[in-house]
Amino acid sequence: MFLAVRIARNRLEYLTDNDWSLIADRSKHVKFSSGEVVIQESRTARTVYLILRGKAKVDNAAKAKIAEIGPGEIAGEMSFMERAPAAASVIAEEEVEALAIDWKSLEDLFELFPHLASRFYRSLAVNLSRRLRGQIVPK
Repeated sequence: MFLAVRIARNRLEYLTDNDWSLIADRSKHVKFSSGEVVIQESRTARTVYLILRGKAKVDNAAKAKIAEIGPGEIAGEMSFMERAPAAASVIAEEEVEALAIDWKSLEDLFELFPHLASRFYRSLAVNLSRRLRGQIVPK
């Protein structure tokens, strides 16, 4: 299940196998059909999605495609970190399977396992840095 998670470029790379097991234990396994909205821009869903299979596009109200995310990547992390409505929509481009974990469950895990929180936030920081770098440094 987590092979794709381990090889994805923008994965939560600092999480251990045990961390993934703890998160999976508190998550719901969800599926989205092609074209289905995973996250709606300007809404606060209070859920973080860890993509296991499939691809989704990230776009804004102007329908400009911002990014494409796939196995091992995360959606909803900006809202989680900022406690703010989603800055963009995430829409399944094909069938997507994900682990959905609500903010409260994730925070409870962080309270119980502070090192998990440290690795989670470090992984998010690296991912956000890579995204920013990708916007300012030509490939």
